[in-house]
Amino acid sequence: MGYRSYVAVGDSFTEGLGDPLPDAPPPAPGEVVRYRGWADRVAERLASLEPELRYANLAVRGKLIDQIVADQVPLAVEMKPDLISFCAGGNDLIRPGSDPDRMAKKVAAAVRDLRATGADVVLFTGTDPRDTPIMRRVRGRFAIFYLHVRSIADLYGCHLVDMWSMQGLRDWRAWSGDRLHMNEEGHRLVAARVLHVLGLPGEDDWRKTWPPRDAVHPRAKRQEDVQWVREHFGPWIGRRLRGTSSGDGLAPKRPDLSPLPPFTP
Repeated sequence: MGYRSYVAVGDSFTEGLGDPLPDAPPPAPGEVVRYRGWADRVAERLASLEPELRYANLAVRGKLIDQIVADQVPLAVEMKPDLISFCAGGNDLIRPGSDPDRMAKKVAAAVRDLRATGADVVLFTGTDPRDTPIMRRVRGRFAIFYLHVRSIADLYGCHLVDMWSMQGLRDWRAWSGDRLHMNEEGHRLVAARVLHVLGLPGEDDWRKTWPPRDAVHPRAKRQEDVQWVREHFGPWIGRRLRGTSSGDGLAPKRPDLSPLPPFTP
């Protein structure tokens, strides 16, 4: 049975950062780049199965669990859709002193409210950060939180998308240059996994095996690391010191349940 309404809740992962809309004109000064992402891809597939589908994407980049629970969850509850995806916690986990146990309690309360609407709810574990030098140091924190997410999914009867086990996402070819957000191929793999978990047909296989790649010379790797620090990590640290977020002042890209126009690649 197809879904007639779908609401996506979350942060940059659900907004779709790293997967820009193809052939979109360059943004004007001060204009925010708009992205497609796995949630849009899932909605497009749902719309092909149920032409009357209405879709809202409330996710905003940089948001923490408290902000998502306060600003997005009540809107999703009010909309009473058939399907809700909820993913939060990544921005909390990379901050010093975050407590995965306390975070999980907030997620559990939000999921309880979402499930009380009668909607099917999709939850996510994150990817294993062992291949990311900076985040590898807090790998245990990630593991504890996502074990909680597994338990919450089981407790409230939610669908679970386990990205921790997706080997295709361990390859850097699935990630954008900032090493934090997936690129087009990564979002495509996640969308395929979501559809698989929902028991719905899709065009892609999430069990991707990448072809071998040429070895990277150590000097080239160091140059890549220096560029990454200058273009991505440095600005991120600057925002943390200033107490600002990349999502400050941004509105959701699809704030209301509305029909999804046909996507043209």
